[in-house]
Amino acid sequence: MVLAYQKKKCKGKSAWIWLHTNHITPIISYQSYHTNHITPIISHQKPDVIAISTTLHTALTHLDKRNTYVRMLFIDYSSAFNTIVPSKLVIKLETLGLDPALCNWVLDFLTGRPQVVRVGNNISSPLILNTGAPQGCVLSPLLYSLFTHDCVATHASNSIIKFADDTTVVGLITNNDETAYREEVRALGVWCQENNLTLNVNKTKEMIVDFRKQQREHPPIHIDGTVVERVASFKFLGIHITDKLNCSTHTDSIVKKAQQRLFNLRRLKKFGLSPKALTNFYRCTIESILAGCITAWYGNCTALNRKPLQRVVRSAQRITGGKLPALQDTYTTRCHRKAIKIIKDINHPSHCLFTPLSSRRRGQYRCIKAGTERLKNSFYLKAIRLLNSHH
Repeated sequence: MVLAYQKKKCKGKSAWIWLHTNHITPIISYQSYHTNHITPIISHQKPDVIAISTTLHTALTHLDKRNTYVRMLFIDYSSAFNTIVPSKLVIKLETLGLDPALCNWVLDFLTGRPQVVRVGNNISSPLILNTGAPQGCVLSPLLYSLFTHDCVATHASNSIIKFADDTTVVGLITNNDETAYREEVRALGVWCQENNLTLNVNKTKEMIVDFRKQQREHPPIHIDGTVVERVASFKFLGIHITDKLNCSTHTDSIVKKAQQRLFNLRRLKKFGLSPKALTNFYRCTIESILAGCITAWYGNCTALNRKPLQRVVRSAQRITGGKLPALQDTYTTRCHRKAIKIIKDINHPSHCLFTPLSSRRRGQYRCIKAGTERLKNSFYLKAIRLLNSHH
C-alpha cells in the first residue's frame, strides 16, 4: 500500500477500489506470523526482546537502591485494534508531521471497509466497517503504535512500555510513596476514555517486586472501581516474569515444551530423515523455544535452571547425530550481535545506555554500576562487558 502511494499510482482513488481494480488480494503465509499472535512479523529486530529487556532493566536499576520496590501493571485492552477511531488517528498523524495526502490515504483505507463471512461456498452480505484496523494487516500494528504514541508517563518515577497492544506501567516506588504511580494509573484510564480504548480490568494484572527484608502490606490498585488482581507470575511477551525476578518458572515451561518436541524429533529419525533435516527440525521447533528472547532472561539463570535446558540440547544432539550449539554460546553470540545493532542505531531506545569512553580507548564503553548480581547479569550490563572484552 505504501509503495503504491509513493509511486502515485492511487492518487485520487479509494484504497479499497484501487486494491480491487488492480486484482490485489492479501496472501496469508504462516511463515509471516508469530505462532501465538495474529499480527504479522514486520521486523527481524525482535522488538519484543527490547521491550522485555527495557522493562527488566528499569525495574532492576531501581531495585538496586535502598528502600525501593516496583509495581508492574500489565494492561489488557478489549479488542484494541478494532476500536481505533480513524478520524482521531489522522489528526495524530498530521500532528506528527506526516504528509496530508498519506494521512487521507490512511483514512480512506480504514473507512468504508467491506467485510463478509464465508462458510464453504456461502458468503454473507457485506458489512461496511468504519472503525478499527484490519486484523492480520501488516500496517495495523504500526498504525496502532502511532495512534497510542501520546500514551506516555506523566511522572519521572513511572515508565509506560508498549509493544503493539501490550502496555505495561512500571511504577518505581521509593520510601513507600505510591502517589505518582496511582496518579499514573488514573491518568491512563482517562487517556483510554478519550481515545476510545476499553480497559479489560478482569484480565489486567499487577505484580509487585519487593526485595526488602521488612515486608509491608501493599494496598491494591483500583480501575473503574474494580480491584486489579495481584499475581506472583505473569507471562509478559512470551516470557514468564515472577515477583522474585528469577527464571525458574520460565525455564520449567520451555523445557516442558521442548521435551514434547523431542518426541517428534525421535519419530522423524525412525522415519529415516537425514541428519541435516533433523537438525533443521531441531532449530525450527526446539531451539526456537529454548532460545526465544534468550538475551532478556538467560543471564539471570542459575546453574540449576540451566541444567535441564542443556539436557534437552544434549538429547537432541544424540538424536540428530551432529554437533549442536550450547545455549550459553547462543546467548553470548546473540547478546554481542544485539549490542552491535543498538550501538549502530542512534534512534534505538537503549542507545543511550552505551556510552563510549575516551577516544584513546576506542571501542570501549562505560560500565553501568551494579550493586546486585541480578542487575549485573541483566542484558545491557552483560552486553557492555562483551563489547569491552572484544577490544
